[in-house]
Amino acid sequence: MLAVTAKFTLRQWPYNSQNMQPTAISFEQLCAGANRAERVAARLLVRKTGMDEALALTQTMSAPAGTQGLAQLLADRSAAQLRQAARLAERRQARQAQRSAKLAAQQAPAGCWQAWFDGSARPNPGACRIACVLRGPDGEHFTHAENTGHGSSSDAEYCALIAALELALAQCAQDLIVYGDSRVVIDDVQANVQANKSGAAVLSAHRRRARALLAQFEQIRLRWIPRHKNAEADALTQSD
Repeated sequence: MLAVTAKFTLRQWPYNSQNMQPTAISFEQLCAGANRAERVAARLLVRKTGMDEALALTQTMSAPAGTQGLAQLLADRSAAQLRQAARLAERRQARQAQRSAKLAAQQAPAGCWQAWFDGSARPNPGACRIACVLRGPDGEHFTHAENTGHGSSSDAEYCALIAALELALAQCAQDLIVYGDSRVVIDDVQANVQANKSGAAVLSAHRRRARALLAQFEQIRLRWIPRHKNAEADALTQSD
């Protein structure tokens, strides 16, 4: 009866293979330190033999533990997990810092005016309508929208940019950030003349006018934004 009792005890708890005494390693510690393959192997051992889960996991992990012992294996794996968690935390912090820096760069500095422009042609080419929105550093808010005749969508976007610059100059704005969802216009007006593609020649008159206006600001920045962030100017192009 005593032999049966001892066997039952060993089936319930992790043990030290050297002296066959229960160890201080809990089942939770075993689960935390075991890898996926070891957990799967231990579950198979339980199903095949009816062995207790803790004992099955102990026996499964004995091979990789080797002479260093199970306690040392678990300690090493715990330290590795902590190092990995620290690396992940550093990466998250770095990504957050990058996002914060990007958001800070997008914020308008104190005293800066901001303008949004948009233009449409229906069909393309077709009837053009332009719109712009101007906001001042002290809460000033101005809008402008008009039909500009026949042209392409690029004509409309360029005319909208020109209208935004003229509106800002009329309010004596000298530090201005201009936002638009037309890469064609923003890239074209900022490009060197030598770098312009031959297809942009049709925009040369708009380009000259826009650059002449840009030169009148002390500080000017043009930034592309996706259309959904240009909602107010876009809505003005939809109204008559």
